[in-house]
Amino acid sequence: MTAGNLTPGQLEQALRDIGARRYHNLHPFHRLLHDGRLTREQVQAWALNRYYYQSRIPAKDANLLARLPTPELRRTWRTRLVDHDGDGTGEGGIERWLHLTAALGLDRDYVVSTAGILPATRFAVDAYVHFVRDRPLLEAVASSLTELFAPTIIAERMSGMLANYDFIDRAGLAYFEARLTQAPADADFALSYVLENATTPERQQAVLAALRFKCQVLWAQLDALHFAYVEPGLIPPDAFVPAIGRS
Repeated sequence: MTAGNLTPGQLEQALRDIGARRYHNLHPFHRLLHDGRLTREQVQAWALNRYYYQSRIPAKDANLLARLPTPELRRTWRTRLVDHDGDGTGEGGIERWLHLTAALGLDRDYVVSTAGILPATRFAVDAYVHFVRDRPLLEAVASSLTELFAPTIIAERMSGMLANYDFIDRAGLAYFEARLTQAPADADFALSYVLENATTPERQQAVLAALRFKCQVLWAQLDALHFAYVEPGLIPPDAFVPAIGRS
């Protein structure tokens, strides 16, 4: 569906079709991760690089929050900041992610420094933050709609990693446990906003493009991990070196 004005139902189906074809659960690296075919060191590299994405989500959401026009919208969106940053020290999704990296044997200060992440990780994540900051509000909201597809990949990830990696337990996956309820609530709100406001063909095509862009951001991060740590295994300068434990 690329021409003409879509009904809300047609637009929602077009958005879901993007996820069915482009979401990163289809990436070969994720198949290796979920099926237990990565080494502990490769899982460390994934968790280390994914931390940068997690750590920048609140900055992305703060940019978007500042642009929302009503208190009602801002109150709803700011729950995302609390979900990731918590209401106090030692709380929130970022802290839960650091529990995972600690369980994998990574030094907390090293993870938080982001010194060892891949250049492509930094470029992709920063591009997402800049997109949300710079693009029209409707497109910024639409870019978050990858959360529509998150529950399936999270459930698969948790079951696969618990079944296949003896160095991971349920406590280490607490971040994903929380997202099983947080992500659907976030996605429902964002989807309603998009369907209500994407009322012209131009706006509809813009929100579809925004979701495609976000899928590309996620895919690019896994491309970089696969290239550096699986095949051909070319780790760029200053990036995390598994045999050493840091860059």
